[in-house]
Amino acid sequence: MSLSSACRRAVAVTAGVTALTLGLALPALAHVTVNPGSAEQGGFSKVAFRVPNERDDASTNKVEIAFPTDHPLPFVSVKPLPGWEVKVTESKLPKPVTTEYGEITEAVTKITWSGGKIGPGQFQEFEVSMGALPKDTDHLVFPATQTYSGGEVVKWDDEPKADGSEPERPAPVLKLTPASAGGDGHGAASPAPAPVAAPSAAATFSVPTMVPVAAAGADSSDGTARLLGGAGLLAGLAGLVVGVLGLRRGNRVS
Repeated sequence: MSLSSACRRAVAVTAGVTALTLGLALPALAHVTVNPGSAEQGGFSKVAFRVPNERDDASTNKVEIAFPTDHPLPFVSVKPLPGWEVKVTESKLPKPVTTEYGEITEAVTKITWSGGKIGPGQFQEFEVSMGALPKDTDHLVFPATQTYSGGEVVKWDDEPKADGSEPERPAPVLKLTPASAGGDGHGAASPAPAPVAAPSAAATFSVPTMVPVAAAGADSSDGTARLLGGAGLLAGLAGLVVGVLGLRRGNRVS
């Protein structure tokens, strides 16, 4: 075998292996995921289950998301999605679970969206608000079931592998991280208002000092008072003069 033939054969083998590898990896690239992929323990989070359509000849018309029963979520609500009907299923838990909100015997175990359409080459996000997230685990698994218009049903329910590698049909996983310092997932607490000093006993029982009204404006009214006093004195003198003159006139007539 010539060198050129050997090179062409090596290239062909390499291309074949690459194509096979990519072919095996494609299903994993299009699996159902939860976004964002992480949230804080003990808090509340809004997530979106992202569902891509990986068929060229069919549309996705139904999506089911299973919720964990070993770490049930006390509060779950769904954002309406135009064109899709949603059904929230609550079930009795295999065994009661004690949380900071009390003992939980029933919880949301499945949410189903149906009646809509995710066409080839498209994806859709289904939003859910949930909490309080558990503090005693570092992840939550949400097995998903995807149904196509042709009747095909694909389950994305494989648990994460211990070695970190991705399974064939990985389930959506939400990683849980410790709450940030000073927070509990509900947002930072408002600072306490500064205390108001209480009035002292002396201030409480003291008798207010009475200030004469004139004293408050002594500077402005002093001149006015003097002027009025002078005017009164002149009026008195004028009256006295008139009286004396009248008395003298009366004496002359008599």
